Amino acid sequence: QVQLVESGGGLVQPGGSLRLSCAASGFSLNDYTIGWFRQAPGKEREGVSYISGSASSTYYRDSVRGRFTISRDNAKNTVYLQMNSLKPEDTAVYYCARLKTGYFTSLWAPAYNFWGQGTQVTVSS
Repeated sequence: QVQLVESGGGLVQPGGSLRLSCAASGFSLNDYTIGWFRQAPGKEREGVSYISGSASSTYYRDSVRGRFTISRDNAKNTVYLQMNSLKPEDTAVYYCARLKTGYFTSLWAPAYNFWGQGTQVTVSS
């Protein structure tokens, strides 16, 4: 059974850091692209970053590039999102998701078919 479980969210002051984890079970992360998405209250879900399977290429949306880093630990079957220099506008529920087989790697949400339950990130003083 495919499952993704996020953790690591919380309340942090502006300028602070958090590391989100996405633990996968039922499949090998090395075979799939994993994306991180976020949804703030009243806003649409947006793609944040992805890491591809065996090629390990990465991509970031402009607003987080240089502040966020995505990585993968194959031994733990876990993807991480290290978030530094956090801003209030980063406040959202963060989700990880698995790209559907055969889809071009992107941050187009409909191309992802397995989602975690989300973890809340709040950046506030």
